[in-house]
Amino acid sequence: MADKRDSETFRRKVNLNKIMLLDYILLVFGFVVLIKGAEFLVDGASSIAQNMRVSALVIGLTVVAFGTSAPEMFVNLFASFNASTELAIGNVLGSNIANIFLILGISSIIYPLVAKRNTIWKEIPFAILAILLLALVANDSLIDGSSFSIVSRIDGIVLLSFLIIFLYYSFAISKIGVELDKPIEARPTGKSLAMVFLGFIGLALGGNWVVRGSVTLANVFGFSEALIGLTVVAIGTSLPELATSAVAAYKRHTDIAIGNIIGSCIFNIFWILGLSSVIRPIPFAVSLNIDVLIAFFATILLFVFMFIGKKNALDRGEGITFLLIYLVYIIFLIFRG
Repeated sequence: MADKRDSETFRRKVNLNKIMLLDYILLVFGFVVLIKGAEFLVDGASSIAQNMRVSALVIGLTVVAFGTSAPEMFVNLFASFNASTELAIGNVLGSNIANIFLILGISSIIYPLVAKRNTIWKEIPFAILAILLLALVANDSLIDGSSFSIVSRIDGIVLLSFLIIFLYYSFAISKIGVELDKPIEARPTGKSLAMVFLGFIGLALGGNWVVRGSVTLANVFGFSEALIGLTVVAIGTSLPELATSAVAAYKRHTDIAIGNIIGSCIFNIFWILGLSSVIRPIPFAVSLNIDVLIAFFATILLFVFMFIGKKNALDRGEGITFLLIYLVYIIFLIFRG
């Protein structure tokens, strides 16, 4: 009898090791799929911008930002359906912080990111508004003296309403004209759309595989769920933005590189968190206000950096500063647990 139990235990360990090995393989392969998907998405979106006479900035703020935010959206939807609300809000906050400090930091080191006037005076302030609005709707206990704080369904509808305003603005500025940073290879519209579609698939699959492998690694080391949400899952779901913006920076399409990140930060709060809270109200822990403040600080610092050094640009020195701040933030999270 004991031998039978030992044999069953051994088989379970073998099966668990096989699953873990598969997750590790998917982790590595996921990076490859992410990069290729990002290349397809950037090239296809740039071609569409040229064919439709729509500015590359608008493509970055909407189509690309929406597509690269798909991993965050799927994670949050599953988290909402499964009542894992801490993961849902931690993923959004962690992703926005990673978007600015990590992704814009890396992208600006690859090639300095020159921002258009609209980006500085309208899109970045819109991202600041998003994080401020989140702070207001989430802090019932601090503002109203309630016994608990929650992002309710009404709050979610408010966030989704601001998304509609942002989309209206984005398409309104598309009439300004085409402002591409360098000539784009002309492609038929059908082929460009196919490339965007394949890019989305690659980003979704690659992002999912990387997150799955990363979570397995995190569990092996015994990290908490809160830490996983703010770090592993947040970074993992931000990998499409990283791949897309890094490739765009390398190809000198700085409008897409920076527009993608700003648009993604706005989408994360207005669309993903808004939709998640409509599906299931999200309790908000007061301790997360620290991360809200850091996300706010990141967006404000991005705005300030537009006027320091090379005007209207995020240069390599500022990108290094972003990376150092993000490293300090990750160390803080690890010690906080």
